[in-house]
Amino acid sequence: MVSTVDFNERLNSVRHLSDAHGRSTRLNTFFPWALLVLGMVGLIVAVAANTTDARLAADQDWSPFVLVTGLLLIGMVANDDGLFAAAGHHLARISSNGLVLFIGAAIMIGSVTAVLNLDTSVAFLTPVLIYTARSRGGGEAPLLYGCLLLSNAGSLFLPGSNLTNLIVLGHVRMSGAHFFSIMWAPALAALIVTAIVIALIEHRELRLETLETTTSPPAALGLGLVAVIAAAVLVLVLPSPALAVAAVGVIVVVWRLVTRAENLRNVFEVVGVPVLAGLFGVAVALGTLGRLWSGPATLLSHLDTWSTAGVAALVSVVVNNLPAASLLAARTPAHPFALLIGLNLGPNLLVSGSLAWILWLKAARIAGARPSLARASRLGVVAVPLAMAAALAILSAKGIS
Repeated sequence: MVSTVDFNERLNSVRHLSDAHGRSTRLNTFFPWALLVLGMVGLIVAVAANTTDARLAADQDWSPFVLVTGLLLIGMVANDDGLFAAAGHHLARISSNGLVLFIGAAIMIGSVTAVLNLDTSVAFLTPVLIYTARSRGGGEAPLLYGCLLLSNAGSLFLPGSNLTNLIVLGHVRMSGAHFFSIMWAPALAALIVTAIVIALIEHRELRLETLETTTSPPAALGLGLVAVIAAAVLVLVLPSPALAVAAVGVIVVVWRLVTRAENLRNVFEVVGVPVLAGLFGVAVALGTLGRLWSGPATLLSHLDTWSTAGVAALVSVVVNNLPAASLLAARTPAHPFALLIGLNLGPNLLVSGSLAWILWLKAARIAGARPSLARASRLGVVAVPLAMAAALAILSAKGIS
């Protein structure tokens, strides 16, 4: 079993996760810059093909990327304050057995995803949950794979929980509270079903020993907590919270930079500027294509809610869910909420589905884990159709598409 000192040292090291990002060279060098080049080429081609449609696609896509940048900045500050590490330690301490620990972790993952975006969840919670499981004698698989799958599944609660939500709803202006009133039940169903599938398949790994220590790592209840609360309020109240949330993130990070509690290189790496810029370019390119070519809109107009979700899930795996959202929602979709269910849950099928997979892999490897893409996909193949069915059934029962 991991000792008290070792566990606390590992938890404290999570606060400086961004410092270790540079050591994951194979993931951190080629892929981000290759994606950036691809995105810039796509952006240039889109503008050359039709400037007006490219501008409309950019207008639809910029807000989500600004919002996630703000949320990642806020998540970084909260992580540096030790909020996530302390939450993981307290969760391990109060859990009487592995199942209780997993349920608590699922609630924590869903909450962080809903408020701070799924990318923030996988980037910062993955190592915390790995260390939490190891402190109890092993059995990290349910928490390791659960962090990825539950983050994707829990990204239906609020507009800012997933960039796809904002891209698809770019044609419809609604507040976070209105969105939550529609999607909370389907989102909760998807989260619960996904958690049940993971717990059943990985049930042997849930037999963990009891944590021997009650020592808790300190958490600074300062800027990080204030920023998280501010972001949650802004996302719920404002119909377009991107600039406001980004401003909160910039303010708290600038303060950290001024006080030398943070450095610019770490900020750049945590935000993942090349990846976000590259995905933005690809999204604009496919959004332009969706405006020039009526094929996707025509296809979706002939599908019911269930078929719409299925097509969205498949397209998300082929081209990633962010560009897929830009392509499929270039014109007002007939069933926007069913489209979101497919775009948000479909990525659990394969690594190509969402950016969250890349962030999860990087965070897990830095924490010393060796995640299996095949194992994650096997869990997803079982969980995705069941979670989609549960979410769509509730959506249909409410008379919403």
